[in-house]
Amino acid sequence: MDKTRVGIGLVVAVLVVQAVASLVWSADATLTGLALVFNAVAAVSTTLFALRGGRASWVVVGWCAGFFGWHALGLGEIAGWWTTGLEAAFSVAGAYQPSVVYQAVMTAAAGFAVHLLLPRQPQASAT
Repeated sequence: MDKTRVGIGLVVAVLVVQAVASLVWSADATLTGLALVFNAVAAVSTTLFALRGGRASWVVVGWCAGFFGWHALGLGEIAGWWTTGLEAAFSVAGAYQPSVVYQAVMTAAAGFAVHLLLPRQPQASAT
């Protein structure tokens, strides 16, 4: 399996988990709506990339980088490294440990997706 397929699978997994988490644990209806819209647009971008390839990878990498930043912000908020006032947005079922695990796993998954989907320069052959 190539890196692109693994990266696309990872993006799909991140989007599904985020959508389910938004529906199950969100404390705010507006935030849930925004999360679902962002996830839907990212899903469309990912689908177009999976079907067409090409330069669309930059769009999907951008979405994944945004998800990485969002979950890293959440991880820092929950861990107490900084305060943003968005603790309720990052909390999973109002519990500390599941929230830290969720944010850490989602941060890592989005980061790996960025790494796997970044366009690569063709290697020059040594002759």
